[in-house]
Amino acid sequence: MIGECGSSVTVIDDIKTDAEKRMKKSIEMLESAFSKVRTGRAHPSILDGINVKYYGQAVPLKQVAQITVEDGRTLLIKPFERGTSQDIERAIHASDIGLNPSSNGEVIRLPTPPLTEDRRRDLIKVVRGEAENARVALRNVRRDANQMVKDLLKEKEISEDDARQGEEQIQKLTNHYVDRVAELLEKKEKDLMEF
Repeated sequence: MIGECGSSVTVIDDIKTDAEKRMKKSIEMLESAFSKVRTGRAHPSILDGINVKYYGQAVPLKQVAQITVEDGRTLLIKPFERGTSQDIERAIHASDIGLNPSSNGEVIRLPTPPLTEDRRRDLIKVVRGEAENARVALRNVRRDANQMVKDLLKEKEISEDDARQGEEQIQKLTNHYVDRVAELLEKKEKDLMEF
């Protein structure tokens, strides 16, 4: 066993810190997945995954145009350079967001049609699936962290009390992030059901 009690606590803190980083990453991935699911309202984040050919390079759309919400259902895309309008339109058509841009040469309007009730239910199933994937990822992180603590105990590098305390801290951390998944899911479902 490590001579100082403080050293075993430091090792457990390192495990907990690593687990927290991985859990935060799972939440960020969930938020990213949710931002790609279109609600009935226009929101610039639905264009986040779209890249535009710009001088031979694939560049994120937001780097070649200003994107604003014109009204609740229409995005207004104003290219920084006039000649990129057609490339932007092509990129939107090629994406899987299912929206049709219309251009007057200077600005591109991207209307978002209202969602049907069936489509809303389908999207809720999608976001619930994403939330479940995030919960599974969080449980996997917890399992890995707990295994590291058990390995330390087995190698007699920490005491049983330290191991129990470490597992309790990891469980609290897991509960916090599982609650965060529930909050994000509830908010997204509410957004999807708004008319």
